[in-house]
Amino acid sequence: MTAPSSSPLRVAVAGASGRMGRMLVEAIQNSADCTLTAALDLPHSPAIGTDAAAFLGQTSGVLIESDLKSALSKADFLIDFTRPEGTMAHLAVCAALGVKVVIGTTGFTEAQKEQIAAYAQRTAIMLAPNMSVGVNVTLKLLEMAAKALSTGYDIEIVEAHHKHKVDAPSGTAIKMGEVIAQAQGTKLEDRAVYERFGHTGERKENTIGFATVRGGDIIGDHTVLFAGTGERVEISHKSSSRAGYADGSLRAVRFLAGKSTGQFDMFDVLNLR
Repeated sequence: MTAPSSSPLRVAVAGASGRMGRMLVEAIQNSADCTLTAALDLPHSPAIGTDAAAFLGQTSGVLIESDLKSALSKADFLIDFTRPEGTMAHLAVCAALGVKVVIGTTGFTEAQKEQIAAYAQRTAIMLAPNMSVGVNVTLKLLEMAAKALSTGYDIEIVEAHHKHKVDAPSGTAIKMGEVIAQAQGTKLEDRAVYERFGHTGERKENTIGFATVRGGDIIGDHTVLFAGTGERVEISHKSSSRAGYADGSLRAVRFLAGKSTGQFDMFDVLNLR
């Protein structure tokens, strides 16, 4: 069961020694209503057995471990920004234990998305490709723009991330395409163009193009271009820190505290419907 509102929300973090994991640990350490009760990482991680907040020069009393059941039995919520195969393994245990899950992992297959929906019948899940409040406000702006600019404008989505990111386009870029397509009464799968090479011919009408940049330590930049005749409209979001993702994740935890089952996204959390 979720702890009463007068008690701190007991949160576990997956991938606790990674870049995003550490940002989540720091956010929880600085939170007044959340407490870190478990930290997970891969069995071969050198961080196993160390204090999850050691990188901050703090002692949390929570050691990083790899035993899923042991860790999750000490938490009511899991925040997971790992990889699809890891997240799916975590979800199976969370569903069995009734642990609620905030998922920021991207790159799921359609079959995995269906399995997540099935798990949501057993526990509450918040799944979003981007937890940033600013990104989700941007998605709402894109929805409005897509409706107003539904004819006479070519749409391109350009995203840039650090060199360690393993999936492309980013989950956020795909979500932007899905929001635009849905606002225009279509499906992204019928309009998306992910690659251009060689003699491509003229741009096909009503397509949504994607361009991907990978390099350095770019946290995450996204720009949607509506290119018309005589004018362009650009809607952009640029991240300079992962702190926004961590803050949004804790907002999602607080939202799930009032839910027992069901699948939600950041539009639900931020009341942007």
